[in-house]
Amino acid sequence: MKQSLRNKVLTGLLLVGFYSAMAQNSYLISGRVTDTATGEGVPFASIAVQGKSSGTTSDADGRYSLRLAQLADSIQVFSLGYRTTSYPIAALTTQVIDVGLVVTATKLQEVKIYAKGGDPAYRIIREAVHRSDRFNPAQLSAYQYESYTKIEGYINNFARKRKNNRPPGPVNRLLGKLPAITDANGQSAIPVFISETFSTFYRRTNPEKVKEHILKTHVTGVGVSDGGLISQLTGASFQQYNFYRNSLQILYKDIPSPLGNAWETIYTFHLKDTVALYNGVCYEIEFSPKRATDLAFTGTVWVDTLHMALAQIDAHVDKRANINFVEDLHIEQGWETSASGLRFPTQTQLTIDTDQPTPNSPGVLIRLLTNAANITENRPNEVGFYDPSIELSDGYREADSTFWNRVRPVSLSASEWRAMRVVDSVRNVPIVKVAGELIKLGVLGYKPLGKWNIDLGPVLYSYANNNIEGNRLRLGMRTNTGFSKKWLLSGYLAYGTKDKELKYSVGIDYILSRKPWTVLGARQSYDLERIGVSSDNIGNNSLFSAYSRFGTIRRPYFQEEQQVYIRREMGRGFTQTLALRQRSFEPLFPFAYYVNNYDESTRSNYQLTELVSETRFAPDEVMLQDGNTRISAGATRKPIFTLQYNLSLRHVLGSDFTYHRIALTMKHSFRMGILGRTYYSVGAGIIPSTVPYPLLYTPLGNESSFYVGNAYNLMNYFEFVSDRWATAQVEHNFGGLLFNRLPLLRRLKWRELITAKVLVGSVSTDNVTLIPVRNEAGKAIDGFSALTRTPYVEVGYGIDNIFKVLRVDAIHRLTYRDNIGRTGIPVTPFAIKLSGWLAF
Repeated sequence: MKQSLRNKVLTGLLLVGFYSAMAQNSYLISGRVTDTATGEGVPFASIAVQGKSSGTTSDADGRYSLRLAQLADSIQVFSLGYRTTSYPIAALTTQVIDVGLVVTATKLQEVKIYAKGGDPAYRIIREAVHRSDRFNPAQLSAYQYESYTKIEGYINNFARKRKNNRPPGPVNRLLGKLPAITDANGQSAIPVFISETFSTFYRRTNPEKVKEHILKTHVTGVGVSDGGLISQLTGASFQQYNFYRNSLQILYKDIPSPLGNAWETIYTFHLKDTVALYNGVCYEIEFSPKRATDLAFTGTVWVDTLHMALAQIDAHVDKRANINFVEDLHIEQGWETSASGLRFPTQTQLTIDTDQPTPNSPGVLIRLLTNAANITENRPNEVGFYDPSIELSDGYREADSTFWNRVRPVSLSASEWRAMRVVDSVRNVPIVKVAGELIKLGVLGYKPLGKWNIDLGPVLYSYANNNIEGNRLRLGMRTNTGFSKKWLLSGYLAYGTKDKELKYSVGIDYILSRKPWTVLGARQSYDLERIGVSSDNIGNNSLFSAYSRFGTIRRPYFQEEQQVYIRREMGRGFTQTLALRQRSFEPLFPFAYYVNNYDESTRSNYQLTELVSETRFAPDEVMLQDGNTRISAGATRKPIFTLQYNLSLRHVLGSDFTYHRIALTMKHSFRMGILGRTYYSVGAGIIPSTVPYPLLYTPLGNESSFYVGNAYNLMNYFEFVSDRWATAQVEHNFGGLLFNRLPLLRRLKWRELITAKVLVGSVSTDNVTLIPVRNEAGKAIDGFSALTRTPYVEVGYGIDNIFKVLRVDAIHRLTYRDNIGRTGIPVTPFAIKLSGWLAF
């Protein structure tokens, strides 16, 4: 298949840059380090130049490349468990030296370990864990290093022969026609993603802050572009693996470390040997989980005999562990002694081989390499320096092959060079381009219109059907960075075929500063809303927001809203938003309220002008920059607090009420060792004002058949109203703790969970009496219901990871089981609800 002109030019530039870089060095030595007995490559083998400080290490396949400015006599090759070997260097500018290493074990002259009983490995690991504070780099007041990260993604296992010599299926036949390379096993593999990132990573301890300054990056692949968002996701910030921590988070899974506090509870250990490593003599200890189905590592750890410190580790997760889509997860890590005597993980290689949904379907292989160099210790920067936590340099995409040849810790192998050339050919195949666009549309929800610099969407909101609007059609758009790097325009038009009303929204944002992130914005909108199901209480649940536009809409109203706001990152995890908002209420259902306390006059509509202040504190949150917008990558260890205060004064800027509202929420999750992970949120609020009930707090109910995480799933819409309230929602996922131990169920990889949600609240007498029984026309007015002293409680239990995507929750409503209330809809005391969760 012919390459496009663009691909040929890119390929030519890469080759020219490569050979130019080679010409700048006097001598180039390359080759492969193999095991003489098996012929397999030896990863992480050390190659040192005799009498020089130069050296390198082999990659996962045993290949290495070394450039020398001056000729030396020989190279010395050593690796854990092999005899050190020397090879002479010829007087040639380019030469290949293939190295064969012989397995050996260097015994200590005398090693005596006295234990009361059992394998002596336990005493060694116990001491290593006891001394972990002395060698854990997290104990430093600060550190920084230069990071090189490379990620490769391949489609593999599509060229294998099927049983009975049957021809390959349609998917595999299609893949067989695409450009491919030959992997280390001699099989065809299609490169679909390759990225390289060079950055400086910073960390300080008190207060705990991290920052990654991405200097250069190159990303190419199917369905992605060389954009800033992908560059941030592929950097060092998301590749932090420290085996001195209690657990490592990989693929959003908390995998306990064999050197963590739960080492003796989860793992068994066996002292295999005492061997010579390049930085000393080490105990070689094998470890494995006590139960093969536990989510834990199996492998070998090397602990040096002098300091009882971690020197190297080779670990993988068994395919029987409860991780979706993963056949094998393998991590290798080398630790070196830093200037202060601590240990530092200088090289990490993570390999993830996905499983196959069906026996004849293709698989995916992901390889990730990170390297740390030029480590600086105990020089903390000012706290403000670490904000934002990820920063892109100007011109971060502008780097030629000479730069990458200089910063790569190990030169690319021939297969890696071929992969970088082939991936562009793959992504430009028409059917692959279409698949890539569909992937982007599904993930981002927007369809870019390239030459217009406009994105259409979100697609999820394009259509709805309900009893008020009939068929609701909506067209939305937003500008991207091609339009402007300062201005962001957005909006939508919607039309209902039944009510024949045109709804709209238009927004303008201006980025005053990117560091610290400061945005000034304005909004104008007019649309149909419903009490109790608004953007204020739905939050970021876009699926539920789209669903709420379908079906029967009770207590609908039209709202016109104008808003101006400014949002600024104040540092140390603080984000402050100030907004001036004006909104109107035009009900489409019987509604009225008393205008004054001293007469019987009523009104059915109102206008509110309010000042809104929102303070958000998320010290552990990582924010990503996607063009002109910011996206939260979540917080892993510390809670997120949000404090909101609304103020409105009667007759000021046309407001009909004096209104105060204060609300505080906290969200957090934490791991409970082998018992799994707990997610919880708590909140409380008060409205010490006399206002119509649409302005009071209405907890989010859920009348659908689907489970909604932030809703009360057996509460009807608008079932309760409060002006003083407190909430607590808890979910604990055991991660398969029980099912993994049942022979008939563990192959299904189901995961058990429990939930509980509690709400307490009340409404003042003034707010109750503000609503008349009938309006001036004598028509009955729909009121509201409030909680008594009895809290609302619902509990549940469920199973997720059914067919790897489904979740089933059984929920019991424990209080107000006979309540009908003002909605007129009987409650459901028990229900089974479904949801979809695509997770590892």
